[in-house]
Amino acid sequence: MHEVGLSADLLSQIQSQRGRLHPFERLDIRRTAHVIVDLQNGFMESGAPIEVPVAREIVPNVNSISAAVRRCAGRNVFLRMTVDSDSQSSWSNWFAYMHTPQNRAAVTQGFARNAHYWQLWPKLDVAESDHIVEKTRFGAFVPGASRLHELLQRHGIDTLIISGTLSNCCCESTARDAMQMNYKVIFVADATAALTDAAHTATLENMAMLFADVMTTAEVLTAVTRSVPHR
Repeated sequence: MHEVGLSADLLSQIQSQRGRLHPFERLDIRRTAHVIVDLQNGFMESGAPIEVPVAREIVPNVNSISAAVRRCAGRNVFLRMTVDSDSQSSWSNWFAYMHTPQNRAAVTQGFARNAHYWQLWPKLDVAESDHIVEKTRFGAFVPGASRLHELLQRHGIDTLIISGTLSNCCCESTARDAMQMNYKVIFVADATAALTDAAHTATLENMAMLFADVMTTAEVLTAVTRSVPHR
């Protein structure tokens, strides 16, 4: 598991800027979605095209959040990175210039629809009531990349809890755009994973400074539980 912690200087700056460290600790769970980013075989398996070893370690935390959100009448949305002919054409520069030919073939074949590496990691807690959404860019809110925004709007969602991998790529890209589209964003420090501790920490600092409320799994579970009206 990554070391989780924000610098003292940043915490002081957040406290001064916002007046509190956690602006979103009170949730309306009916308007909250837990967005689980790209926990697929292609990122999770040993020897996978883009193996993120720490991603296997965060699964219990992700599952705990999913179970709590589901139990309290929130929504879980599993994003699934997908490469198809349209994305290879419209995103051609990324495929052409950011990969060797061998790596490009591994990515395009591995994350093709219905391929083994495209499938969700089998140890994830996925229920019939949950949503599974394909995306064809790092960020799910890039126009044309997915139907996530439309799905969330249809269900009146205004708050997102972000977990998954990679912290500094698809999780961060999705969270940045979500905030700028006026969603409240919670980024879960110990339920996201990158390839290095340094990359993960840099993302947490960016998220906390400008884009999201960075919480631990325990803090998220407390917020979810508190959101349930007393009967």
